[in-house]
Amino acid sequence: MRFAFKTSPQNTAWQDMLAVWRTADDIDVFESGWTFDHFYPIFSDSTGPCLEGWTTLTALAQATRRLRLGTLVSGIHYRHPAVLANMTSTLDIVSDGRLEIGIGAGWNEEESGAYGMELGTPRERSDRFEEACEVIVGLLTKETTSFAGTYYQLTDARNEPKGVQQPHPPICIGGSGEKRTLRTAARFAQHWNFAGGKPEEFARKRDVLYRHCEDLGRDPAEITLSSHVWLKDGDAKRVADEAAALGEEGLDLAIVYLPPPHTPKVLEPLADALAPIAGPQ
Repeated sequence: MRFAFKTSPQNTAWQDMLAVWRTADDIDVFESGWTFDHFYPIFSDSTGPCLEGWTTLTALAQATRRLRLGTLVSGIHYRHPAVLANMTSTLDIVSDGRLEIGIGAGWNEEESGAYGMELGTPRERSDRFEEACEVIVGLLTKETTSFAGTYYQLTDARNEPKGVQQPHPPICIGGSGEKRTLRTAARFAQHWNFAGGKPEEFARKRDVLYRHCEDLGRDPAEITLSSHVWLKDGDAKRVADEAAALGEEGLDLAIVYLPPPHTPKVLEPLADALAPIAGPQ
């Protein structure tokens, strides 16, 4: 099994989050680091402070040398997919090929409504998300992209220069909707993220994803399976036990969600607890 960490840029100071990433960059057990992409805090008082996800990710790419990095995940309605494709290519270059594109259909009604970003019904979100994935892949891989959809229209659109990773940085799709999101993941993703939960629920969603892969003629082995695992009260052993249980159901990558306020002091005990079940680095 492989391991990563996540520092949501909410209810925290930039220097504290930066210190976590710089320390983790020197701890081999962590292969990647992640932020979220929200404008309001989640899981807490939504009126609190929240740094913007892609801006902090770009700064963290410059502050590290080894860690892969991404957002878990960007609601696709926050930015036009053509804009997001340009951001992706640029940050892949800036990070020297360490970026993963974390995207999802979107869910946060409060911040979407406050900012006038139309979220839509579940069906509309899924339709828009699938269109956006097509647009992003086209712009990341083709010289020009034309697209005539319900939500997006492009005419001979360009995105230059392309990123370092070919054919494009890995796409990580977050979400567990069985009819649409997991099918979109089977079609486009190189990485699927399970928000977190019991091993039996992860296994059930994994099986749905694999059935969609079979229907689409996709090899499921091409898709990395990850899940959040929460660090609570500094209990690193509990994290390791939960990750091991998910690993028995086929989890490839456990992403440890670090609670704010962020401090690098949690990393060494966490790495020590995870090392016995970590695969080769």
